[in-house]
Amino acid sequence: MTASALPVPRLHIVTGKGGTGKTSVAAALALALAGAGRRVLLVEVEGRQGIAPLFDAPSLGYEERHLVAGLDGGEVFGQSVDADEALLDYLTMFYRLGSAGKALQKFGAIDFATTIAPGLRDILLTGKLKEAVSRTESGRMAYDAVVLDAPPTGRVVKFLNVTVESGRLAKTGPIGKHSRSVARLLHSSLTAVHVVTTPAAMPVQESVDACRELMAADLPVGRLVLNKVAGAKAVEVDAAAIAAGLARAGVGPDAALVAGLVEEYAAAKAEIEAVDGYRDRLERLGRPVEELPLLPEGVDLSGLYQLARVLRPGVWGERPHG
Repeated sequence: MTASALPVPRLHIVTGKGGTGKTSVAAALALALAGAGRRVLLVEVEGRQGIAPLFDAPSLGYEERHLVAGLDGGEVFGQSVDADEALLDYLTMFYRLGSAGKALQKFGAIDFATTIAPGLRDILLTGKLKEAVSRTESGRMAYDAVVLDAPPTGRVVKFLNVTVESGRLAKTGPIGKHSRSVARLLHSSLTAVHVVTTPAAMPVQESVDACRELMAADLPVGRLVLNKVAGAKAVEVDAAAIAAGLARAGVGPDAALVAGLVEEYAAAKAEIEAVDGYRDRLERLGRPVEELPLLPEGVDLSGLYQLARVLRPGVWGERPHG
């Protein structure tokens, strides 16, 4: 990297409204980032267990585990970060508690701590991400990139805004220092928050609102991903054409059936034509917009590689707008 070059994001946070396919997009992004010789960690939080089924793998645990080869021969690892385990790591790192931390977990002290100070849970989860991004092994970064399947758009700003939570919990001491170091990463050009939506009014509006919230919190928005875009083009089909098609297929052109199909076609045609409008709304936010195709058979491993190929161009050269 030259002296004037900008840092490339190494922490990729993927959020979106429920049902937009953010977990699939996060998994595909991890595959796209895992080029030759690169190692990528794909992380989920809050016990979601949505990543493993995509890779036809056993449920993820707190220990990092190899999942699959990347798109260009790298390696993708998976991890499910649990706040209790992250707190044990924290206690070991800052207070040298060792086995005493396990005793605290056994007697419920950890659940008690995160219940009376719920912001602590998010600090611990995001802190684990920072540790993975910063860790070195044998003189090199342990992971070239970390991808997080984050909470949905309605909660993502609160989840990431650890400086606010740390101010409520502690202004000094290890917790305050730890959370401020996490906040520096999350608000830096080393992080990109990608927002996933589908071409429909409600998820697009929620994505626009989420982007504005992220920008207001000075969190770096990366790509806007318009997911599940049908590749078909709208063509003119009337009732007579539908009836003729049914007749050719040996199906009696019942008037009610034809009317129902005309109504379904009109709705699908309007949805296809609306994609341009949704894309324009997203582009007005001033961020790169990616389109991913609808996979009619659902998302399996081969589908993830297909999505990864679409996402691959520019994944190591893009810097989020700050």
